Amino acid sequence: MLDLSNNSLVGSLPPAFGNLNHIWLIDLSRNHLSGSIPSTVGDLQSLVYLSLAYNELQGSIPESLGKMISLESANLSNNILSGTIPKSLESLRYLKDFNVSFNRLEGEIPSKGPFLNFTSQSFMGNEELCGNLLFRPCMTRSFHQSRGSKLLLIILVALVAALMVLGSIVVFMLRRRGNRNVPTQAVSLPARTTLARISYIEVERATQGFDQCNLLGCGGYGSVYKGIFANGMVWAIKVFNFTYQEYMPNGSLEKWLHSDGYFLNMIQRLDIIIDVASALEYLHHGYATVVVHSDLKPSNVLLDERLIGHVSDFGLAKLLGEGESIAHTKTLATMGYIAPGNFLFRLVSRRCDVYSYGIMLMETFTRRRPYDEMFHENLSMRSWVCNSLTVAPDNIIDVTLWEPKDTDFEKKLHCVSSILELALNCTVESPNERLNMKDVLANIMKIKHEFLRK
Repeated sequence: MLDLSNNSLVGSLPPAFGNLNHIWLIDLSRNHLSGSIPSTVGDLQSLVYLSLAYNELQGSIPESLGKMISLESANLSNNILSGTIPKSLESLRYLKDFNVSFNRLEGEIPSKGPFLNFTSQSFMGNEELCGNLLFRPCMTRSFHQSRGSKLLLIILVALVAALMVLGSIVVFMLRRRGNRNVPTQAVSLPARTTLARISYIEVERATQGFDQCNLLGCGGYGSVYKGIFANGMVWAIKVFNFTYQEYMPNGSLEKWLHSDGYFLNMIQRLDIIIDVASALEYLHHGYATVVVHSDLKPSNVLLDERLIGHVSDFGLAKLLGEGESIAHTKTLATMGYIAPGNFLFRLVSRRCDVYSYGIMLMETFTRRRPYDEMFHENLSMRSWVCNSLTVAPDNIIDVTLWEPKDTDFEKKLHCVSSILELALNCTVESPNERLNMKDVLANIMKIKHEFLRK
């Protein structure tokens, strides 16, 4: 495994890149890599997961990518790639996840092999790219709109794509009963109802371009629009305010924890983890369709100008329909943050996010990554924290949180110890024994209140 993501790497990928032919995972995302993807990438025939996202790579996607016979996930999004998508990729029988969004690709989207299962979510933001996927038109007109409209479009495309792929919807269906007034109480979709395919154009028309006159209400994490479709059906369309392309001037929590020259004090760390807990609590318990993030980690927590934490990167998110508590996936998340189990075929549930959140709590207050070299087969981050809390908790807590003569030492030690105890309750091996996010959020708020009171 080679994970060099979020490291500010510069330069280009050398031809020798293809010599890493015994590695199953390469993640070079969120750096400053430039130049082209070398054709020798096709020699990585043992590679299962490849991410070069959020760099400055140019040129075309090599035809040799089609030789990577073991490839299951490839993320080349948010670069400056041009040219066409190679037809050779149609032969990749194990390819499950493919993302080339926000590049400068053109031509047609391949229509065979794994491309039969991909939606427009994988190709958005390429103005000259066309294809016969879920949405028929080229993805051009919406990206000439305002920044806010772009964000709204991205979110809507992702949600409607999830509707087709997962058989779950992030909408509440409303029935008209004798008049044109929209009921104030949304109801869940009846199980017997058959859904027709809906394009973004139809959603836009139904809401009159998401006009304010069709805005039913706003909450802390989203808005609801009334949509009247051509057949007379009235839907309430839930739009999340996920942080997808919005600029976050303070970068990620990962940067503030592990880069030189950055520091977060106790209150700032408490506030950020409360922000994250609040977001997860909403995703898990906010309404009938449960959203499981599936890849929670500090690099996916972005901080705005006021250091408010925003959960981002929903590329691996799963939707659980009403009454559904578990889904299966073969998607690879980040090692170290994944709940115990077979990572190549995982059960995804809300308790998996709780586990990842617990690991992130430990990382936030110890400044140790779960894949640190100190951890090995017989010592995990959880066992290290568990053993140290009973013996010498001050030895594992981030030393930058206090000065040698800090008068608040005992108060801070008690606060962090309480947080780490909560983290242990989030990361127990049995999912049924883990807390839910409602209880986690309540506990974090209580810990902060006690810290400020003392």
